[in-house]
Amino acid sequence: MSGSFASNAKGKKGLDRLLDATGYSIDGFRAAYRFEAAFRQVLWLNILLFIFIIFMPFAISIKMMLVFASFLSLIVELINTGIEASVDHTSTEQHPLAKIAKDVGSAAQFLALLLLLVLWLMALSTFLS
Repeated sequence: MSGSFASNAKGKKGLDRLLDATGYSIDGFRAAYRFEAAFRQVLWLNILLFIFIIFMPFAISIKMMLVFASFLSLIVELINTGIEASVDHTSTEQHPLAKIAKDVGSAAQFLALLLLLVLWLMALSTFLS
């Protein structure tokens, strides 16, 4: 469809496309923060962890791993939020495939947060020893 919104948006090049993409990303952050309590919780958890990272005397490589894991947990939560919104848009009726989609997204976030916890415990163990 040459005249569709999607084709027009994808047809942009250069700075216009970058500016549009940035705007869409900001809209996505706003929507996730406004409508998804889990995103707000993960965001505030990671803000606190970032503050700790700044003040903890970890080696730079440890700080980098902790920042990476924090960003990963936020990214996974955004993807999980997108999956949930897409499933709910399709239908709010209970369906086994919808449950699988939502549960798999939740499991991905669980693993991301577990990774964050394990890395923090490892970092703290190096600091305390």
